Amino acid sequence: MIFATTIAGVLLALAAVGAIARVVLGPSVADRMVALDSLLFIGVGGLGVYIVATGDTAYVAVLVVAVLIAFISTVVVARYIEAETNR
Repeated sequence: MIFATTIAGVLLALAAVGAIARVVLGPSVADRMVALDSLLFIGVGGLGVYIVATGDTAYVAVLVVAVLIAFISTVVVARYIEAETNR
């Protein structure tokens, strides 16, 4: 179990580095917004890996709230991008 959570943590860290690079280098505002949204989902995944690794269920409520915020932010980003392309 420790090996699997370590691998998952490393892969999430690499994904976070890629998302941060896209935020900094993104050619458009839409790329930056999608990268920030992806970064939020990567953070939620990291929190899930932490919960599995430690067995501490106290953070499950935080995980649920973070997923809801990430979902709402995805909808807001999609609506913003759609509104910008319609102009």
